Amino acid sequence: MDIRKKLKRLIIFVLIPLFLPVVVLCNSFSSDKTSSIDSYYITGSKEDRKKFQELFNLLMKEEPGSESEFAVTREIAGSFARLKDYDRLIHFLSSKTINHPSDPYNGYYFLMIAYAFLQQDSEPIAALYFDLILNNYPDMIINDESIHHLCLRHLINLNAIPERQVFYYQELISRYSEKIDLGSTYFMLGQACERVGDWNGAIQAYTNYLPFSGSLIPGFPNALLYARQQVDFSRSSKDWTFESLPALRRAIQSAIDEANPYQLMQYQAKVNFFARSWEQLETDTRMAFSNLALFMNEYIRYAPNLEASSTATEAYLRTTGWSSISIPTWYLYFRKIYFPQEPEIHGRWEWAGIYYGEKF
Repeated sequence: MDIRKKLKRLIIFVLIPLFLPVVVLCNSFSSDKTSSIDSYYITGSKEDRKKFQELFNLLMKEEPGSESEFAVTREIAGSFARLKDYDRLIHFLSSKTINHPSDPYNGYYFLMIAYAFLQQDSEPIAALYFDLILNNYPDMIINDESIHHLCLRHLINLNAIPERQVFYYQELISRYSEKIDLGSTYFMLGQACERVGDWNGAIQAYTNYLPFSGSLIPGFPNALLYARQQVDFSRSSKDWTFESLPALRRAIQSAIDEANPYQLMQYQAKVNFFARSWEQLETDTRMAFSNLALFMNEYIRYAPNLEASSTATEAYLRTTGWSSISIPTWYLYFRKIYFPQEPEIHGRWEWAGIYYGEKF
């Protein structure tokens, strides 16, 4: 069963109990325009009750589905919202959509219902309505705003299912690129693609994000660095990787024992390799990495064991004796590769960087 059918069945299951009292309370608006107004809707202060009476009298005179009826209906619903009477708002608009399923404004009425549920902290039900509008009702522009665009913006925050997130971001990009921060949206699409295992889609999204590197993405201060690393690594040969950490460590130590800088440099990661002090931020590139041959000599020594802070995915090897007057101690940083896009590379190890100085 496809996701739209599942969504419709879920909406029916969840919302029928809400609609049953609506049919009873609002029967006077089903088809007979001459019926009396249901007193349930005449509420609030004396002034409010007078206003509702006038609005419902006017509503019964309007042609169903007309622009003028829409204007009156919207005013009634807005009046309920101003009173924070969201139950009456939901009942009123639900009755209209039930009794007039072909009304061209039903998409907007469902949008107002969704907002009412948001005000009642019923986010899951609101999300059902936003999805219902998006999948079953044509877009329309109200006050220069697309109702589908509004639904997508809310669903991004309300529906965390990765497959749906991918769909929402793709819709925003393809339909509303001029109204959104394209950079942020591309990056978040990449994140969603990663969660569903679409690695090719993720790399493409990150590639599209890179020209918009000025975009600020809440919660991702290193978004540009992360995206660039993913894209660069995907395009590289990856011929510097090792099957295991012990194999990588043996190769590094052998090159040090032989004081062979050219052999050692073959084991460096060819992309995303860094060299910085412990105090530097990941994005700080002021301390540029120099040619190893300038610093290597026969006096370099390495610790017999990896640092105690090493984990199953990261490891540190302390070395000392480098031909650097101020910083003779370097920690070689080894990293387990996370790249599910290529199973033959995923899980291998690389020498990913250098930390200068003692580790405090």
